[in-house]
Amino acid sequence: MTSDGGIKIPSRLPLLLSHEGVLLPGSTVRFSVDSPRNMQLVSQRLLRGTSLKSTIIGVIPNTRDPEHDTDDLPTLHKLECFERVGNDWRCRAKIPHTYPVLYRIGTAGIAVQVVGSNWPKPHYSLLITGLCRFRVSSLLKERPFVLAEVEQLDKLDQYTTPATEGAAAEDEELGELSKKFYQAAVQLLGMLDMSVPVVAKFRRLLDSLPRETLPDVVASMIRTSNKEKLQVLDAVSLEERFKKALPMLTKQIEGLKLLQKTRKMNPDNEKRVTNKSGVFPGRQFNLDGEDEEEDGDDAVALEKKVHGANMPDAALRVCLKELKRLKKMPQSMPEYALTRNYLDLMVELPWSKSTKDCLDIRAARTLLDNDHYAMDKLKRRVLEYLAVRQLKTSLKGPILCFVGPPGVGKTSVGRSIARTLGREFHRIALGGVCDQSDIRGHRRTYVGSMPGRIINGLKTVGVNNPVFLLDEVDKLGKSLQGDPAAALLEVLDPEQNHSFTDHYLNVAFDLSQVLFIATANTTATIPPALLDRMEVLQVPGYTQEERVEIAHRHLIPNQLEQHGLTPQQLHIPQETTQDIISRYTREAGVRSLERKIGAICRAVAVKVAEGHRVTKTEDLIPESPTQQGGKTLSSLSLCVTVLILPPAIYTSTYNGRVIREFLQMTRLIAVLKVCSVAGEKEGRQGSSQGSADSAYQTVRHSSVISQTS
Repeated sequence: MTSDGGIKIPSRLPLLLSHEGVLLPGSTVRFSVDSPRNMQLVSQRLLRGTSLKSTIIGVIPNTRDPEHDTDDLPTLHKLECFERVGNDWRCRAKIPHTYPVLYRIGTAGIAVQVVGSNWPKPHYSLLITGLCRFRVSSLLKERPFVLAEVEQLDKLDQYTTPATEGAAAEDEELGELSKKFYQAAVQLLGMLDMSVPVVAKFRRLLDSLPRETLPDVVASMIRTSNKEKLQVLDAVSLEERFKKALPMLTKQIEGLKLLQKTRKMNPDNEKRVTNKSGVFPGRQFNLDGEDEEEDGDDAVALEKKVHGANMPDAALRVCLKELKRLKKMPQSMPEYALTRNYLDLMVELPWSKSTKDCLDIRAARTLLDNDHYAMDKLKRRVLEYLAVRQLKTSLKGPILCFVGPPGVGKTSVGRSIARTLGREFHRIALGGVCDQSDIRGHRRTYVGSMPGRIINGLKTVGVNNPVFLLDEVDKLGKSLQGDPAAALLEVLDPEQNHSFTDHYLNVAFDLSQVLFIATANTTATIPPALLDRMEVLQVPGYTQEERVEIAHRHLIPNQLEQHGLTPQQLHIPQETTQDIISRYTREAGVRSLERKIGAICRAVAVKVAEGHRVTKTEDLIPESPTQQGGKTLSSLSLCVTVLILPPAIYTSTYNGRVIREFLQMTRLIAVLKVCSVAGEKEGRQGSSQGSADSAYQTVRHSSVISQTS
């Protein structure tokens, strides 16, 4: 490869017929190889070769449409002969020849990388660096790949020769062209951002390479068509090469100047160089030299949101750093979506948004009394917090823990506290949670990472001082993924939660203004360190009198509304409620009581739907009731049915619960049926007293039968 005249390429080269692009000396291009000839060239020459000489191939531009390619040797872009004039090659007229020799111009290159793949079809990807021009003297063979006798046209050592040595040999016209080309290249660089890697590479090449190599290098780096690159490739003479490449460079400069002028006239319109008119392939530049993403408007809007989020300085610095990385990142990269999601979360978090507390103690007491009966200890603690907030506005949010049996209203009283304070409410169910990442979040290095429940809750409510209800904190689990109870130590510690750090955010967030309320059924399963950080308030079970009041204030109206009944259709007096509580439900809370009232409502709804489809209240009560002893005795209606329910049997020894439920439903259906029959008799005879006595006797009889059974 060496001789007295300098470095030489092999005289015989395998030819790679490419239709994807044009390889110029000094440039590096990636080619996709899938045609039979080119596949054979890679497999038999490049992959089996063991020397540097075997990696040098010739690249010939193929102008044929690849969709209609055949096995015939294609007609290429140049069919002219050249003659040597001194140390240069110049084109001369076409001449006839008897031996079938094809005269073509190509680029000798070295394959620096070969990558194979079978999807979607077998192909190779070659990364080739151009060395010099050559012309084809003769074809030696066409199969399995094209092998040709070539003659080198350029000096291969010109890329290693300092720029000062070649300057003395330049004539006056060539020197002027070289100077103008260099000045135009420097002017183009002045309009671009040097922080972009491709621009910085362009600058380094401009300062280090000899000027006779600049036309090829610049033409390969700026965005030009393949036709224009073919013109530079065909320009074997250095002077002709400068003349072909200089207009391309000038066109890029004029295009940038025009866009710059347009942007000055319309400063609000974010103009940028698009892919079709961009300077470098695969890159985009705005007129200030800062590269933007394809959707530049979204990047600008995101930057405005970052500055308008009023986040702390530490979080702002992290966001600006990630935003700068996002702008330089192509959207095809997997990390682009992760970074964008992270920035969206950062700008949506309520760093400085809060709600104003309602500090009216009288209104708060009235609201709490209307929502909940009894629970004096919990109400007093909330009123104390409001009173202290009136005296000291910078009070940290308390961390309360309601401990009591199920069904006493621990969760509902937390929602009422949020309404009393005028704050947002968010419930976090911790029952069965066994991964500490549910509290602290996942690190962004993991696939599918996401923030913890605390940060997600703050994003949902949109304020930094909500009421967080940590439900069932005594039922936290523990696994190989960590202990969530230990992760809650930082959240529920007033001395630490002002700088709570989620693994996903990786910046501190202030939780000191959040009012945390935890609920539990027992303190036995809560770790002592976690229990020590909370103010425990015991919530005892309700007495019978309290359950009666709760039933008539809240449960019965709610069940009537849920079942589509009116108070005129169903009325349950306090004596009946006491019997249901003392004989049908024995619990600390009121959940079973609510279910029993719901069962009564459903049975009454069935009777109303079957035989009492009425729209007026008067249809349920006769128009001419009889008077007896100064009291009005109306006919048996559905509300009277509830009054005569016999007590349940709790002393059954065989399958007690099943028998009890069966007897309850049997007696209720029997009473409703008797009531309906009695009502019909009353309508026919007009005697309400007789119907009432008959219904009562029948019910008593059914009660005796059920008890003896």
